[in-house]
Amino acid sequence: MTPDQAGAQLIELAGETLWLLPEHAVWWPAAATLMVADVHIGKAAAFRALGQPVPHGTTADNLARLLDLARRYPARDLLFLGDFLHARAARTAAVLLALHDWRRAMPSRVRCTLVRGNHDTHAGDPPRELGFEVVTEPLVMPPFALCHEPGARPEGYVLAGHLHPACVLRGRGSDALRLPCFVVGQRGMILPAFGAFTGHATVRAGEGERVFVVGGGRVWGVPGG
Repeated sequence: MTPDQAGAQLIELAGETLWLLPEHAVWWPAAATLMVADVHIGKAAAFRALGQPVPHGTTADNLARLLDLARRYPARDLLFLGDFLHARAARTAAVLLALHDWRRAMPSRVRCTLVRGNHDTHAGDPPRELGFEVVTEPLVMPPFALCHEPGARPEGYVLAGHLHPACVLRGRGSDALRLPCFVVGQRGMILPAFGAFTGHATVRAGEGERVFVVGGGRVWGVPGG
């Protein structure tokens, strides 16, 4: 299987080549590892439990996109950088059935690991039947320290999520477009949220940071962030 580089942005971090994918994911070829952050499975179900009329189908969409990534890339590991489940209220019968069907459909070669995030603490670990390994941050895979919370760590270059970053692109006049993005700094990178039903926090590039936005099926750098 040879992954397609179309739409991806290849960058060098800590001596390793990473692919920033338009699917809001990272492919690390040397380790045969896919990484995503902030899937927030069952978030819509949790909102509906509170009487909020939110859209249906977001869990199915999230799981279909994860399955597509695992089939298109020769991954041995699929790493979730926190917030796999959104809340305890997300553990409805329909969501749990969808999760079990998804795991059975995943290629048998793929191991799933969750680095616990703040929502996982309240939602609980994924059902045991899914076969996830669940760890606390950081998960050290040299030269990287895999976390949910961003911030420099002595164990390695940090790959994290949590912030759901987005960048505002401005055109002529009052035209503006807000797109999810990767934020790449000197000691860490923040991934965009993978989940289809998540909010975003607008960011601007700080000193020494680069911003790569996602839109139109590709990832590209933004001058000046």
